[in-house]
Amino acid sequence: MTRVVAVLGFALIAGATGLLVLRGDDAKAAGVSAALVPAAKPIPIKVYKSPTCGCCKSWVEHLQKNGFAVESVNMPDLSAVKTKYGVKQQLQSCHTAIVGNYVVEGHVPADVIKKLLTERPKVAGLAVPGMPMGSPGMEGAFSQRYDVLTFDKDGKTTVYARR
Repeated sequence: MTRVVAVLGFALIAGATGLLVLRGDDAKAAGVSAALVPAAKPIPIKVYKSPTCGCCKSWVEHLQKNGFAVESVNMPDLSAVKTKYGVKQQLQSCHTAIVGNYVVEGHVPADVIKKLLTERPKVAGLAVPGMPMGSPGMEGAFSQRYDVLTFDKDGKTTVYARR
């Protein structure tokens, strides 16, 4: 017999093979009632973007579907924002976001942003330079491999995730 109990946002599933602990979306994916597992608190993120860019709009929707509370700031020119937050030319893309104390440049997947917020590395932020096909907001007929980079205030980068 399997028993499901919700405790502080976690679902505890006790079965014949042991105890499984699931949180939020993982519990929902396993079929645990949303009434039993409260939704995680949305993560606030501020996105600076062009008012006419379709892929920026799609990336914002990706964030919203993945637990982010997005504040969009439409601007015709983002160069001042990128300069203010230290996003070097080689890292730039079409939108810039601020989440916690981090800068997020370009089409960074929501799960990688959550990983950054959990691990808290000593970096300025994350970047997906350019606009790689298949990245969130750039879905289409094909996908290309791309790296999610960390960067520091001097522009030094390291690969944080590969997609």
